[in-house]
Amino acid sequence: MNVLTDNFSLYGKGLLGTVELTVFASLLALVVGVLMAAFRVAPVGSLRAFGTVWVTVLRNTPLTLLFFAVLLGLPRFGVVLPFKVFAVLALGCYTSAFICEAVRSGINTVPVGQGEAARSLGLTFSQTLGDVVLPQAFRTVIPPVGSTLIALAKNSAIAGSFSVVELLGTYKTLNELGYGIIWTFVWIAVGYLIVTLTISALFNVLEKRWGVPR
Repeated sequence: MNVLTDNFSLYGKGLLGTVELTVFASLLALVVGVLMAAFRVAPVGSLRAFGTVWVTVLRNTPLTLLFFAVLLGLPRFGVVLPFKVFAVLALGCYTSAFICEAVRSGINTVPVGQGEAARSLGLTFSQTLGDVVLPQAFRTVIPPVGSTLIALAKNSAIAGSFSVVELLGTYKTLNELGYGIIWTFVWIAVGYLIVTLTISALFNVLEKRWGVPR
């Protein structure tokens, strides 16, 4: 228990860093993921191709490699940002590929007649998708999106290897101070449980309120 009480502020900073990474990367992943899902079902071939390439490349690229590409590659092209912003970009873009596929699977559950009826009323593709298809698809994708964001929270641990303040990175300081590695990681695990269980509880509420009854 001394590991936590003696270093509460250190754990607090790490937990706050993990929460910030999770929140901002989740928002980016949701926005880009939904956009890529729209691209993948768009009637324009170039958009479908772009969405397919985005998903294929990111889903098959190790996240650590993507961190290296973003944090070390972008500055070579004159893009200089705080490491935390780079970490959010890497996490958000990587997770967006999985969000995209979850949303696309939800879109595929919406009966084709819904879209045809909307088009017969003169709605554009964007209006059909935003006003008719996505609201219905949203109800079916709540569980997989929640699971994906929980994975994002755990994946944020990689950011600690790139000088970003987050929960897992606290073990380095505590190890240097001579604290036992077992209890150090026990309290780190508790911190991640707090984050992931909070996300799980949030999506359970959303599923009970808007999810499709099974």
